[in-house]
Amino acid sequence: MAKKSKIAKFQRQQALIAKYAPLRAELKAKGDYDALRQLPRDANPNRLKNRDLLDGRPRAYMRQFGMSRINFRQYAHLGQIPGVRKASW
Repeated sequence: MAKKSKIAKFQRQQALIAKYAPLRAELKAKGDYDALRQLPRDANPNRLKNRDLLDGRPRAYMRQFGMSRINFRQYAHLGQIPGVRKASW
């Protein structure tokens, strides 16, 4: 489990990215890089570090499922992830 402050920061960054996305797209289309520079740094999606949606773990994140490998394994064994089953050959 990640620190609550890190999870809160991740959520704040996601909200900021969503808020400034249309403005960023407009400024990039115009080529107005001075105005882009005036936007908050955390409004840039490249600064966002993906985290597990369940417990906030930053490492071993699986983008397709939105969770870390640890939670993925746990929920896959329980059969709670649709379309995923243990391989056997």
